Amino acid sequence: MSDPDQPPTPDHLTGLLQQGDHGETVACLDRLGAADTETRKRALRAIRAIAEEPPRSFEDLAGPLSAFLTDEDRAVRLTTAKLFVTLAQSEPEAVRPAVGTLAERLADDEEFYYVRARSAEALGYVAGDSPEDVTDPETLADLRVGLSFDEPEVKEKLAKALAYVALGDPDRLRHQVGSLAEHLDDEDELVRYHLCTALVVVGCAHPEKLAAAEEPLRARLTDENPYVRGRGAEAFGLLAGSDTAVESSPALDEGDAEGEETPSFLTERVRFCRQRLVDEPSGSAPSGVGTVESVRTATDDVVEAMTAPDGGECPHCGLARPDGSPPMCPRCGAPR
Repeated sequence: MSDPDQPPTPDHLTGLLQQGDHGETVACLDRLGAADTETRKRALRAIRAIAEEPPRSFEDLAGPLSAFLTDEDRAVRLTTAKLFVTLAQSEPEAVRPAVGTLAERLADDEEFYYVRARSAEALGYVAGDSPEDVTDPETLADLRVGLSFDEPEVKEKLAKALAYVALGDPDRLRHQVGSLAEHLDDEDELVRYHLCTALVVVGCAHPEKLAAAEEPLRARLTDENPYVRGRGAEAFGLLAGSDTAVESSPALDEGDAEGEETPSFLTERVRFCRQRLVDEPSGSAPSGVGTVESVRTATDDVVEAMTAPDGGECPHCGLARPDGSPPMCPRCGAPR
């Protein structure tokens, strides 16, 4: 039996989590704060490893864990923020008690920017499940305003969080279309992708609101990244199908900017946009395009395709893929 006056070991903590003994786990977390920095980091990493194996429940543990978001050691805070990202991906409901502390980390301009980035990411996942807990005006302002001033690593997570805010409730960003569109030319392709995704979701519910982003979206139709271009075409198609007339039909290019295999993600959205521009019946549109559900189910796969390293084997059809191959499989069209 462990000494109740001594800080717990990582093995002891993970053992309690595996047993589902949350009462004793909370007591151990309280004692963990008195441990040395290295022990705190190792314990939190061990907890994160457990969290990566759902359906392990962390109900009632977010509050005690959130104390480490304000730890004096930067590495401990970052490890904790990463833990909350992991939890929010699989169990967003369990993270709700920590939303306030995560929002404080995001709002702290003096905080290490990676901690702010991970806090934003965790908040985004919670917003996708429980938007009412995250989308207060102050937090939305921190997410949106940070797009202008933050480090690239933070901006990427801010944009991702905004996309999840939209997925949680498209109404939350319907009055922010113009301010989001100001950043559609960001040099980071993931920022551009996430913001285009947020606008697509808003456009699914309020297509007329995309009029405030017409010109920035028109510019994305020639984006060098095929996934950004696809989302841009999807958003522009939603606008074209609204009661708000677009000034002129854009030239739509569905070829890959680098001459590589064109992903079906792009060709389907270009087709969707063309149909909306000529007012074809919506029933003839490609399936899985222009709906909130299609964005919800596909966007993580697209990001994985955009960020995957070169080479390897397609996990869907087994095609060997050399270094430098396109992020969509040329045989089956699935994202890597």
